[in-house]
Amino acid sequence: MPTEPSTALITNDIVGLGLIAATLAVIFWAASGPTPLLKKVFAWVPALLLCYFIPAIYNTAGLIDGHNTSLYNPIARDVLLPAALVLLTLSIDLKGIMKLGPKLLVVFCAGTLGIILGAIVSFQTMSWIHPATVAGDTWKGMAALAGSWIGGGANMVAMREVFGTDATTFGQFAVVDVACASLWMAVLLFLANRAQQIDARNGADTRAIDEMKARISAYEAQNARIPSLTDLMVIVGVALGGVGLAHAIAAPLSGWFKVNVSWASQFSLDSAFVWVVLLSTALGLGLSFTRARRLESAGASRLGTLFLYFLIACIGMQMDLLSLLDRPWLFALGAIWMLTHILVLWIAAKLLRAPLFFFAIGSQGNIGAAASAPVVAAAFHPSLAPVGVLLGTVGYATGTGLAYVTGLILKWMAGA
Repeated sequence: MPTEPSTALITNDIVGLGLIAATLAVIFWAASGPTPLLKKVFAWVPALLLCYFIPAIYNTAGLIDGHNTSLYNPIARDVLLPAALVLLTLSIDLKGIMKLGPKLLVVFCAGTLGIILGAIVSFQTMSWIHPATVAGDTWKGMAALAGSWIGGGANMVAMREVFGTDATTFGQFAVVDVACASLWMAVLLFLANRAQQIDARNGADTRAIDEMKARISAYEAQNARIPSLTDLMVIVGVALGGVGLAHAIAAPLSGWFKVNVSWASQFSLDSAFVWVVLLSTALGLGLSFTRARRLESAGASRLGTLFLYFLIACIGMQMDLLSLLDRPWLFALGAIWMLTHILVLWIAAKLLRAPLFFFAIGSQGNIGAAASAPVVAAAFHPSLAPVGVLLGTVGYATGTGLAYVTGLILKWMAGA
């Protein structure tokens, strides 16, 4: 609750919610490319970045007060985030992933390992080159970025809350995230147009890709449908019912750990929110083994992504834009991190003689998750786009846990 009157122009949370909703609508309408000019603009400026920074502009200009509102906490953080986690993980098809072949899974896992190692390597390297870059609570921002690069936006936000990352630090790493990830995605799209030549030169076996094209095209034709009102009601019921269940269990569970486990605070196991995040993810994974996974064909992940973008906008409301460029060395840290990921991934693909598609989607399944991995996959062949979604959802499922471990390692390296 606010401790002193706000000086912002808009102090009514309902009005603020309307402003945020209208802003997101305009951003996504513009990103759809209704005019050639807007299509060119959004080819260079990701919609995600605007979802962070336009609300930040509102906050910086005094139109709204992101620190003096309940839109973020408890609505966005405690409701929309766990709801997004449930919906983004219930669509995982583990059997389908196994059918994609061991090489793709190994390359994907190598990409994940490269991100974890990249966090360690970049932190240590910058501690030698420019210690101020990794001083203080920088490790918290890196933990959030690890959540994004292993999983996606929901995992990044989850790590932000688990480790208590400052809004400005989070905003700085959001810029690093978009800058590094967008540049690497552009490189992969460039290489996709030369996949046949590169695979031929490397002697890669592409038969598995041809089989995937046929199988995925058939699956999509059989399962795609227009969602009914019942579908949408069930999706919302599953999401918010899962949120309620997670909160109901998290409070007594965190209390038990706080009283009975001496080391619980070191791993944030005495935090109810940590358990809400973990339980929401576990619930989504559990539902993926049931008929609830069919809700994905009715748009479960789309609704989860909608929740996520509202959450991202509410985080942007707390940013101080004037301080975002105070730490340019963070971009060097991000570059070292990304290069480590690419190197580990390249070594794995080279040893396995994997095709370029496996290399590209193994990276974007981590870095871009279900948001941009399908874009890269479709650049190789339109029918392969669902493979990107598939691996992206695996990133959502594993991102929270692995980023949490990465954050603990960085915390130890920082001596926090």
